[in-house]
Amino acid sequence: MEKLIDGISNPYTCIFAHGAGAPMDSDFMNCFSQGLAKLDIKVVRFEFPYMQERRLNGKKRPPNRQPELLECFEQVIAQVAGPCVLIGKSMGGRMASILAAMQPQHQQIKGVLAVGYPFHPQGKPEKLRTEHLPDLVVPMAVMQGTRDALGDKDLVMGLNLPSSIEMFWLEDGNHDLKPRVKSGFKHEQHIDTAIKASAQFIKRCLKNT
Repeated sequence: MEKLIDGISNPYTCIFAHGAGAPMDSDFMNCFSQGLAKLDIKVVRFEFPYMQERRLNGKKRPPNRQPELLECFEQVIAQVAGPCVLIGKSMGGRMASILAAMQPQHQQIKGVLAVGYPFHPQGKPEKLRTEHLPDLVVPMAVMQGTRDALGDKDLVMGLNLPSSIEMFWLEDGNHDLKPRVKSGFKHEQHIDTAIKASAQFIKRCLKNT
């Protein structure tokens, strides 16, 4: 399985899974990974099977079923020596949190971080994707835009989430943390803020390992 590694000699390790629609080397994934690497984080990126196939034949395919996604993620974890934090963009963050909730099966996972967590499918706020979150035994952080179409601030603040989950809100950000011009914020600004907060979270999770 092909992987991308940023900050290969850095002391803190994370494994970063992409979202449903973009590969591991999308602009967002590149920017976030390289930003973390500058802050002493080793970032290991990989692609789920359906995205690997798209890279080979150029044909867009829907994501694999959840068991296949988790199996792929587990293979990467097994290849990464030592304690790590799992990160994911959207769908990747959801898969990371499901794996982290499967402790003690995965004892090297010391934390999980989601960038734009998909609390529900687009346009279906009644179909929550939070059933496994109470099973988390490691800290979790979520970088979320306040107007994320898959879980905005009003909806998420009304959920009874476990106290171990930290929410970091990016004002007026969408699912990619991008704010509207009228908000007075810039996309680069929000991404930079999220990267810095993510690096601090990762270091906290791995500090005493």
